[in-house]
Amino acid sequence: MSSRPEPVYDIAQLGHAELLTPRLEESVAFFTEVYGLTLVGEDPGRAHLRAWNDDVLTSLTLTGAPEAGLGHVAWRATSPQALERRVAALEKHGVEGAWHDGDFGHGKAYRYTGVGGHIQEVYFDTEKYVPPPGEAPALPNQPQRFAPKGAAAARIDHINLLVPDVAEASRFQQEVLGFKLRERLVPAGGDEVGAWLSVMTKAHDLALTKEPAPTTGRLHHLAYAVPETSDVIRAADVFLENDVFIEFGPAKHSRTQGFFLYVYEPGGNRVEVFTGGIHIFAPDFETVTWDTESKGRGTAWGLGVPESFHTHATPPFGGASA
Repeated sequence: MSSRPEPVYDIAQLGHAELLTPRLEESVAFFTEVYGLTLVGEDPGRAHLRAWNDDVLTSLTLTGAPEAGLGHVAWRATSPQALERRVAALEKHGVEGAWHDGDFGHGKAYRYTGVGGHIQEVYFDTEKYVPPPGEAPALPNQPQRFAPKGAAAARIDHINLLVPDVAEASRFQQEVLGFKLRERLVPAGGDEVGAWLSVMTKAHDLALTKEPAPTTGRLHHLAYAVPETSDVIRAADVFLENDVFIEFGPAKHSRTQGFFLYVYEPGGNRVEVFTGGIHIFAPDFETVTWDTESKGRGTAWGLGVPESFHTHATPPFGGASA
């Protein structure tokens, strides 16, 4: 008989994220004109955006702030009952969170600080996207008319958070919220420095990376997906034409098997254009453990990892709580 714990399927997806930016107007222009999102709402100091294949009204909020970073990340539950179960699990775990009535595009949510110092929330009720008159898609199984602009990011895909203790943060996400640990990086004789977790069948909805500085709550990157590898390559041309610095890629990850490209938006947040990635359908999938960057090859092919990829985060060192 297997001793594996009963899997929890109460979290359905990465619902939305809030990025802080000291250059709000420029960040909005980047995400709409270059990255290819659509502006769907504004209120004082904030802008709400969506990707063309997101079925919800909004997946990204940009908030004006003194420095870049993560405002919060939100996980959508599979049902109202699942939301209540996960909140009960959080509180049983000793997490001190609080309910709020909701925000642009979604209903009530339970907000808390996760292991690693990031503000997270769980919710269920969400507003679906309804195209305005004359903008309905040709196919009824698509949420929005396909009228690509810039890199044409299609949907929110995953987020990478920097945490002081990867193993501890990974256990929290697994035991309390039901995430599945798909892959991890544990150098020989060392501590776990990377974990890739998902809630359903994707390679990852959440990556956790070892925080290199004595601080907490920092963001490594937020990623949106595009349909094809060729879309990532075309995005590189779009960024080149718009004088956007390409930090890393196009190349292919060994872990997750995704094809990728990393850039910085004007406020200073790192964002990724991503496609592919393994899909996991077996309920008894065994976590893959990598031992080193050299043997495990962080990049399957393409240029090697630049030093900035391991040392730069938002907010910059000194800007987050110690």
